[in-house]
Amino acid sequence: MDEKTAELRDIFLDTTGGETVTERQEEGRGSLAAESNADERVAELVGRMRERYDFESDLSASDLQRVVSLFFEEADDDAIADELGIDGDEVFDARMDLHLVRESDRDAPFEFAALRSLHVDDVPIPERAAELDADEETVAHYSRVVAVDARSTRANDRFRDEFAELLTESDLKEGHTADAREDGLREAAEDIETNVSF
Repeated sequence: MDEKTAELRDIFLDTTGGETVTERQEEGRGSLAAESNADERVAELVGRMRERYDFESDLSASDLQRVVSLFFEEADDDAIADELGIDGDEVFDARMDLHLVRESDRDAPFEFAALRSLHVDDVPIPERAAELDADEETVAHYSRVVAVDARSTRANDRFRDEFAELLTESDLKEGHTADAREDGLREAAEDIETNVSF
């Protein structure tokens, strides 16, 4: 330790009244305990959602938890299906139950905002199909996405946000949640008519 460093050390000790310059770090970030805690929290959230909503998926709690984890690892439905030994439709059902909508889920072969309006008006699927000039199976599929978007919005997207907070780094988390909410709000706003007079 040179003279200048020693002098700075003495000033620090005088100022802080401490006996040592450094303190030992008790626990490192990214510990196994923290990962285990995140897994437990995800399992708890999945359980709460299953109690609150009527799930169409009959996957086990551990498989649903794995769907959440793989979703935030950006695995597509085929990859998730391969991992769990199930088919893609089962993955889609699980994601919808868990409010895990991808932007690509809204890529309908008709105007998605028009379907949203029909859903809000509670128009039956056959009439929606006739209005959108599409087959009923396709309309039912995208109607499920519309319904899940609405359900997630009513819950303030809190389940998806909490999953993201637990399973992604902050930059990835902001990308998932902010983009999803922004897309959802933008599309919802398309249906709002404003009539302002001054």
